[in-house]
Amino acid sequence: MNPKHRLQLPASDAGEGLLSESDLTEADTSAAVIPLRVSQPTKVTFDRGELRLILNLYGRKVAEGEWRDYAIDFLKDMAVFSVFRRTSEMPLYRIVKNPALARRQGAYSVTTTGGLILKRGQDLDRVLAVLDKPLKIVR
Repeated sequence: MNPKHRLQLPASDAGEGLLSESDLTEADTSAAVIPLRVSQPTKVTFDRGELRLILNLYGRKVAEGEWRDYAIDFLKDMAVFSVFRRTSEMPLYRIVKNPALARRQGAYSVTTTGGLILKRGQDLDRVLAVLDKPLKIVR
């Protein structure tokens, strides 16, 4: 008997602990191997760090009285943080995370109500800077 065709069993299961390939029944050899699928994420989401940056900006703008409400949408291909001046309005700004564009234009973008893209890029902090302009001194 060829040693590479032997299956090792624990000593308590078989007298000498070896089982040859010919000892296997037909049912044992006809088992099919089912590959495990790696589950793809069903939704694109903002991670904790991204939400921290967005909500810090949102908190400052609420304190200034500019923004009043927000909505978060986790879609199949993008995550959207919408900012509202009033609850019943269209969103004033939309902060979008689209991983499909990460290598080309950047995963993050800020758009206006009309669809105008204010800023797009790889770094969320730099993209959000377009909404957090410093105060100007008026004389």
